Amino acid sequence: MLTIAIDFPAGRFHATPWGKHVNEADVEWPPSPWRLIRALLAVWYRKADKDRFSQDTLQRLVGTLASELPGYQLPSARQSHSRHYMPTAGGKKTLVFDGFAIIPDKQALIINWPGLELSPEETALLDHLLEKLGYLGRAESWINAQRLPDWQGELNTLPAELPADPQIAREAVQLLAPWPADQWKSVRQTLISDNQIDSVKGKTGKRLQATLPEALSDALCVDTGQLQKEGWSLPPAARPVSYYRPWQALNQRQASHTIHTLPTVTQVRMQLSGKPLPRIEDSLRVSEAFRAALIHMLDKRLNLPVPNLVSGHNLPDDNRHSHAFYLAEDADRDGHIDHLLLHIPGGITADVQQALNRLNKLWLGKKGEWQLVFENSGDNISPLTVSASVWQSQTPYLHPWHAKKGFGVYQQLLRECRSRGLPEPQIEQLDTVQPGKTPRRPVHFHRFRKRRGLNQPDRQGSFWRLRFPEPVSGPLALGFACHFGMGLFKPEE
Repeated sequence: MLTIAIDFPAGRFHATPWGKHVNEADVEWPPSPWRLIRALLAVWYRKADKDRFSQDTLQRLVGTLASELPGYQLPSARQSHSRHYMPTAGGKKTLVFDGFAIIPDKQALIINWPGLELSPEETALLDHLLEKLGYLGRAESWINAQRLPDWQGELNTLPAELPADPQIAREAVQLLAPWPADQWKSVRQTLISDNQIDSVKGKTGKRLQATLPEALSDALCVDTGQLQKEGWSLPPAARPVSYYRPWQALNQRQASHTIHTLPTVTQVRMQLSGKPLPRIEDSLRVSEAFRAALIHMLDKRLNLPVPNLVSGHNLPDDNRHSHAFYLAEDADRDGHIDHLLLHIPGGITADVQQALNRLNKLWLGKKGEWQLVFENSGDNISPLTVSASVWQSQTPYLHPWHAKKGFGVYQQLLRECRSRGLPEPQIEQLDTVQPGKTPRRPVHFHRFRKRRGLNQPDRQGSFWRLRFPEPVSGPLALGFACHFGMGLFKPEE
């Protein structure tokens, strides 16, 4: 295991991510493996004792560091910037933004390669380079760096390919990492072939060839300005790697080392606002839009993985309804949807809670758009989740199996209750329900999933009252499309 600790005497870290303009005032946090290895290379060329440490040892060290992606322990930090006018030619001035991370005093950034072992020569060279490494990123980012022989802490920022603690709220960040040395040769040949560099003649061809040295350490030394001048959108010797860091890692104003942890809960309740609110008859449409909005927030906006319990895809055969229920709620019983309840018996992770906290709008095409507000999370946070003995349909029950002689709707309801571990209820069919002032029949409700190709045994629906011999806890949703608000029962007053 290899561990490096970096502290910031000036309390600031200045570094612009690759592909960002300096005036975007963005900060590369944590420092990418590509940036760190390039800094070590620069120290060797400018300050190292070359009589003691040969270039061959340097190349071996770079190859070893590039062979594994490191993890990080980030100190608490917050992003800030300064603005100043820079004089330019002709006596004019241009406004320049200087973005940086503020790191509290006496807090170190830890970089850890858990499976890396250096040879004695490589270890000696690394210690020598770290001792002489005075800054990282821009020149005003003063640092003190050292190797820690026996570090035993916990990492809070890891490559996306590694498993993470579901209770830690995360956000995605993309860093650059060098290609492993054993892959660089084939990557280089692919770049030459795909860009037809061998066929470019004259000075232009020579300049392009100079950006693709054969040795990885030489390729990492190519000047950034030269790469950009020759049109490379990414450094040829680097690859983008996704990491997950603690949520709002650059917005932690507290002075102590903390990370946002959230308990794994089973329910989150959202409040819906706008005029007019959607009708309870559109429960299925609203629930499908709720699911789509949450998945879009996770996947497209936050670049976080969508858990199978949220999407409902690739679940084991014995899942038994532990994945997400997206339920529309009429709390004041006026016939309009005023709340949305996400119920996941298998647990709502910190990532999903943070995505819901960011979700502020629900769009239903021509039917309208409403504001969403994160109201509460936990267990038993809704009138639909109380314990009651008598439950009555709020939305039509769609029987999940094809009806046949001796296996009608009544028998299917009993079978579902048994499969959910519920006591056998007395069952009474209802002709109508009354959400608000007007009685409604099943035909008044939208009863068809948006997803095409589904086998839907029941296209009519029915209403029921279930009387259990003992109280059962909600939410209670049964039948086809029960995870989207169909077959939803509410406790009878």
